[in-house]
Amino acid sequence: MDYESSGVSIDAGNETVRRIKRLARGTFTPGVLSEIGSFGGLFHLAHAGLRDPVLVASADGVGTKLNVAFLANRHDTVGADLVNHCVNDILVQGAAPLFFLDYLATGRLSPAVAEQVVSGMARACRENGCALLGGETAEMPGFYADGEYDLAGFIVGAVDRARVIDGRSLVAGDVLIGLPSTGLHTNGYSLARRIVFDTLGLTVDSLLPGLGVSVAEALLATHRSYLAALRPLIDRQIVKGLAHITGGGITENLPRILPDGIGAEIRRGAWPVPALFTLLQDAGGVAHDEMYRAFNMGIGMIVACAVADAETVLATLRSAGEDRAVVIGRTGQGDKRVVYI
Repeated sequence: MDYESSGVSIDAGNETVRRIKRLARGTFTPGVLSEIGSFGGLFHLAHAGLRDPVLVASADGVGTKLNVAFLANRHDTVGADLVNHCVNDILVQGAAPLFFLDYLATGRLSPAVAEQVVSGMARACRENGCALLGGETAEMPGFYADGEYDLAGFIVGAVDRARVIDGRSLVAGDVLIGLPSTGLHTNGYSLARRIVFDTLGLTVDSLLPGLGVSVAEALLATHRSYLAALRPLIDRQIVKGLAHITGGGITENLPRILPDGIGAEIRRGAWPVPALFTLLQDAGGVAHDEMYRAFNMGIGMIVACAVADAETVLATLRSAGEDRAVVIGRTGQGDKRVVYI
């Protein structure tokens, strides 16, 4: 017996690394001191350009959005989803991304599929000024079915200690501004897939009723990064808090930045809920409260600021192309809960 006969191809692994090296090198920034293939990635923190740097790290996955990628046989978007999600998770504390690591596990390794996945990561890393520093590709026959894989990402960024954003300065009466999402991002897919594929009986190639796009187009829309839009605000130090609206929706994520004694009121009619969410709610008979806990409902990031800074924040966002940024609510006295009005 040999390794190949047990389902693991060392040759496929080597070919995958060869393809990934080219993609990763295209993301390298001046701080990178190592090559892909080393046991560990090296990064010189001096290139972060900070006086009193604080490292900010996060890890996440893409969830069951991967099942849609499998069905559509399209793998060039989920890597970008992963990077952008992780970038947003550290951005809310004011951090700029330094480097990213990935973990790709599969039943039978396909260098072509792995290359597509990593190409999405590399594209998003370049767009966010973040180095794809390394990662791991694991072939695990019998653990994952052929044609399936799982994906996880690990990001490290940095922020000057004096500029960490943590929501502690929030008080009753502060303004909450919502930035639009690009679809479901990477959350709520277990419910969305059940509605679309089981209740509606659609396939990835079907047109979604009333939307004019295919299921694959709608459900594989890339989770966007908010780095470019928010960087000018962070640099001006007029942001009190930032909430990335991921799993749990506004209901569960906004309280993560609220200090003790502060709650939030969100006006449901303050922004147009995209048609995709309305379709899912109507077809699945999903209650309003459940929709706002399972999905982002068209708001992917919330900016909290003082009333006196609200117009400046909105003007700065719109100058960065965020024309649909809108005031969606206010903070108030409360116990870290979101109330919808």
